[in-house]
Amino acid sequence: MTHPASTPFGTTAPAAPPARQPDESDIARFRELAGRVSDAIEVAVHGKRGIVDLVGVALFAGGHVLLEDVPGTGKTTLARAVAKALGGTSRRVQFTPDLLPADVTGTAVFDPRDGEIRFREGPVFANVVLADEINRAAAKTQSALLEVMEERTVTVDGRTRAVPDPFLVIATQNPIDLDGTYRLPEAQLDRFLIRTGLGYPDSEHELEVLRPGSRAGGIPDVPTVTSPEEVREAAALLSRLHVAEPLLRYVRAIGAATRTDPRIRLGASTRGLRSLVRCLQVYAAAQGRHYVVPSDVQRLVEPVLGHRLVLSREAQLAGHTSQDVIATVLADVDVPQPTSI
Repeated sequence: MTHPASTPFGTTAPAAPPARQPDESDIARFRELAGRVSDAIEVAVHGKRGIVDLVGVALFAGGHVLLEDVPGTGKTTLARAVAKALGGTSRRVQFTPDLLPADVTGTAVFDPRDGEIRFREGPVFANVVLADEINRAAAKTQSALLEVMEERTVTVDGRTRAVPDPFLVIATQNPIDLDGTYRLPEAQLDRFLIRTGLGYPDSEHELEVLRPGSRAGGIPDVPTVTSPEEVREAAALLSRLHVAEPLLRYVRAIGAATRTDPRIRLGASTRGLRSLVRCLQVYAAAQGRHYVVPSDVQRLVEPVLGHRLVLSREAQLAGHTSQDVIATVLADVDVPQPTSI
């Protein structure tokens, strides 16, 4: 018999027999796996455990990451370390103004040896794709990523091909130097599960990097600690992790509040709220819990929803940011309280 899932925030009785939810042993195994992945990435990226954990959330939630920071902070190193820790295939695309969509997705080519036309796969046919300086490519080339980031398929010459699973795009962009760049449109930003930045390291870790002979940032030293198959299995199981109804209402209320804030021209989309729930499942499991709590929402709402909010021109001129709006929303929306079971 299937019993209702129980958490400090209520119960949910399933309407139909659901697929198996993760139990305590599943959560313990995943917490150990998530820790291994973060430890491996930290071999190359020192002193940024919180950011590394966020990238791990995106990996197991099946989403993509936008790293927005100034040059020299380790964005590319982080992306390469993720690919090495995963152990799958990885490709790097250096986005430039003359990059064409076919350079990203692939194209049909004529083989003179037998007169056949064959499809030559582009760099998106990999488990981890590093899109370096994504905002330096023209809008047409950026748009080539829309289908593959959302549907995990590439359509060329009327034929649709699937990319490897798991599939993770880690894109970087410099928000300061805007010469020769193209602004990412809202549809493109909405495809990214998480936006974050590394920032400068603290003094202790920066000194470690500066010491002669330091191996910080060394990608060859990053161990391969998991596999695409293990990531797929973990992601499928965690997609069934319980989220209580009051927490879902809390997420929905936060999204609704962003849409009515006078400083916002475009609030959080339904896709954005679904992405937040997916991240909450992975994040809770990485903390060793089989349920989500409000502090999880408060931790993830800015990296998951912040880049999806479009401020009004007046708000931008007044110096407001999406972080300001989210801080106001979190302060105004009622937080669900634990209930007695």
